Amino acid sequence: MSALKTSALRLVKPFAVRDYALLASALVLSTFAAGMWTVAMVYQVRRLGGGPVELSMVATANAVGLLCFVLLGGIMADRHSCRRIVVLVETFSFVLMSITAVLAISGALELWHLMVAGFLIGSGSAFFYPAYSALLPKMLPSEQLLAANGLEGTVRPVVHTALGPMTAGFVVAALSPAHAIIGVALVHLLALLMLRTIPSRDAYNATGPADGQPRPGILRQLREGIGYTVRTRWLLWTLLFSVVSVFTFIGPFEVLLPFIVSDNLHGDAKLFSFALAFFGLGSALGSLLIASAKFPRRYLSLMTACWCLGTLPLAMVGYAEEAWMLFAILLAFGITDAVGMVIWGTLLQRRVPRHLLGRISSLDFFVSLALMPLSMAAGWTTDPSPELAGDFHHRGPGFTGVWRDCVVGWKICPRRSGAPAD
Repeated sequence: MSALKTSALRLVKPFAVRDYALLASALVLSTFAAGMWTVAMVYQVRRLGGGPVELSMVATANAVGLLCFVLLGGIMADRHSCRRIVVLVETFSFVLMSITAVLAISGALELWHLMVAGFLIGSGSAFFYPAYSALLPKMLPSEQLLAANGLEGTVRPVVHTALGPMTAGFVVAALSPAHAIIGVALVHLLALLMLRTIPSRDAYNATGPADGQPRPGILRQLREGIGYTVRTRWLLWTLLFSVVSVFTFIGPFEVLLPFIVSDNLHGDAKLFSFALAFFGLGSALGSLLIASAKFPRRYLSLMTACWCLGTLPLAMVGYAEEAWMLFAILLAFGITDAVGMVIWGTLLQRRVPRHLLGRISSLDFFVSLALMPLSMAAGWTTDPSPELAGDFHHRGPGFTGVWRDCVVGWKICPRRSGAPAD
């Protein structure tokens, strides 16, 4: 009982810091809005008569927006106030969703509007998440970062892939996708109000140049971040591993899963929302598990094993004949994916120099998602048909993709036990 109590206290301790509590609350609201948008966007595309090709176009636009600006977002996080950046991005998201909601409710919304909205949402994320990653260690001591990442990994999947999609699914089923988009805008407004209550502190600003020294240029700062990544073996190989993993399953998961639900399982928005909810539940359980447990000595090996073997069940998604089979697959995938993500986030925040954290976080996004547009495009030629199961298997992870992941992942693991470790 004492061990359980100690784990619980360790998990909630970061919330004793008021600024972090406000930031975490705003992140939950913003993530809830993103989860609602996931379902609202899918069924708004379908209401406009779109299929896998049109859905792929909107999803790809989001990925392209992220890729176009994520490196700049990381540089900005190392040059300016991280607090100011997250406030500006949340303001932008509220305005964007409000405009999209007005167009949708008035019947003037077209597919190209959704593509533009997706691109701008991705662009906003490119600035928000590097700033958030760089802001977190400025608010909390290093010994609380694991708990903070674990709590984030527990809460965010619940609201992004469970509560947010479920809420939007019920709104879509009861009213329309346009009303769900209105809800997205309102939640972004609440997040903005929460962020504005965080006081502006010097600690949240970027470290300025030494006295008499000019501020380095943007390109020089970018080269500095890339140089650090190339010289740091565990960082370099983890990012290369992510490139392979993202290409093998992101496209089928994002693009084909809604049609697996509707065409193979004959489900509607509610069933699709429940499928995402089970993935979110698995992510929450995995994050809570690793955050409350003692790290193994070779936690890079654990991270790699979870990411390699955790994608294996996805190869069977296209062959799921019952809803419970799909739910079980997504639950298992969520658990293993979250364990690796919590380890990875904590490792970056502990070992990367603070003045480089924004750039390294943005490089993590950029390199990890560099092939996302191609992965999304892999679903463009897919039509709703009985062959959808085979498309998901061959375009998804499959056994070949998992073994490619494991070969690359083997390079990440240190040859000496305990390195790199704190």
